[in-house]
Amino acid sequence: MISDKEKKIREDFPLINEYVNNVAGESEREPLIYLDNSATSQKPKCVIEAIKSFYEKNNANPMRGLYDLSICATEEYEKARRAVAEFINASPRETVFTKNATESLNLVAYSYGLNFIKEGDEIIVSVAEHHSNMLPWQQAAKIVGAKIVWYDCDEKGFFDTEKLKSLITDKTKLLAITQVSNVLGRINDVKTMGKLIHEKGGVIVVDGSQSVPHMAVDVKELDADFLVFSGHKMYGPMGIGVLYGKAELLEKMPPFLTGGEMIESVTKEKAIYAEVPHKFEAGTVSAADAVGLKAAIDFINEYGIDYIKEREDELTRRAFEGMKKLPYIKIIGGDDAADHHGIIAFQVDGVHPHDVAQIFSDNNIAVRAGHHCAQPLHKYLGAMSTTRMSLSFYNTEEEIDAFLEVLSRIRIAMGLAG
Repeated sequence: MISDKEKKIREDFPLINEYVNNVAGESEREPLIYLDNSATSQKPKCVIEAIKSFYEKNNANPMRGLYDLSICATEEYEKARRAVAEFINASPRETVFTKNATESLNLVAYSYGLNFIKEGDEIIVSVAEHHSNMLPWQQAAKIVGAKIVWYDCDEKGFFDTEKLKSLITDKTKLLAITQVSNVLGRINDVKTMGKLIHEKGGVIVVDGSQSVPHMAVDVKELDADFLVFSGHKMYGPMGIGVLYGKAELLEKMPPFLTGGEMIESVTKEKAIYAEVPHKFEAGTVSAADAVGLKAAIDFINEYGIDYIKEREDELTRRAFEGMKKLPYIKIIGGDDAADHHGIIAFQVDGVHPHDVAQIFSDNNIAVRAGHHCAQPLHKYLGAMSTTRMSLSFYNTEEEIDAFLEVLSRIRIAMGLAG
């Protein structure tokens, strides 16, 4: 049975609440179990209402008008920045709004990478990176003549910091690493990794896309130089992302994009750019989405990030323990549920992951199949494609049990022995 607290959580989400109502015969839509939260999360009512309210009450171009409506829009936008900064223990001037984590990483690669990494320097990239924290560094290295050094994990997805020590040289200028793998769900020790990089004068770029929505992240405690994440994976809207950067680094970086709003003054000969963070926010900003992200953070704080992590860990253990009982299921990564925070990638013996995902879909369960924008990791682990289930704290034990029940029948559905 769903507890009263779980019921309240689910009632905050119109999409999944509509599917819950279907069980009681109050909706015509088919019930859906949503287990693709690593790709994007569902949105609570408060986020949807915050966006709607901005367009109804405060819609004007922020930072461009002296009239009251524009001033109000600017205030709402900057309130959102302050909320995001507080959430990760940063300062507002270290908090840059982008359209997603991918743009944030490209900003760092092109603004920092192309200007402070030189020919012959080395960039360490983990094999577990999402393509968004891999391709920008490949491009930057190609342009400046730097070398990519691969940081491999073991067969369970564990990154040995002693191995990292052996990779770091006097030429090392940067480490790109995810805090939580979007395939394995493993939490990496980015604090220790950053300390090792800093000892050689390099910087660490942390992809927090799968960590910030699910666990407490303190950029000061981690001593991260850069950290990125997306709003849409943490109950916020699509179209808004965040780049945290240490102020002293952002100050010396040139703008990534140029144009309106990111300037102090312009002549025919030159431009003087605005102070950080505004010099990185060219053009009309996505103010409504920033307001929606603030609402998402308020929502997370209402329940508490520690509760969210605890709840997702409980659900992960339940799913993991059930999957381990099925002899034809191969779980990718560690053999302990604690190695898979909210994310389990797996293969079904004799069945292609796309067929697995289709059978789940036929049973109204949403999972993802493919390489999850992490092809090098899949190839390294000898699994060219996997099926991935990923959890949110609004999922329930009943949904996990339904997932396991369908999983137990997949080989039979494909005409194979169970």
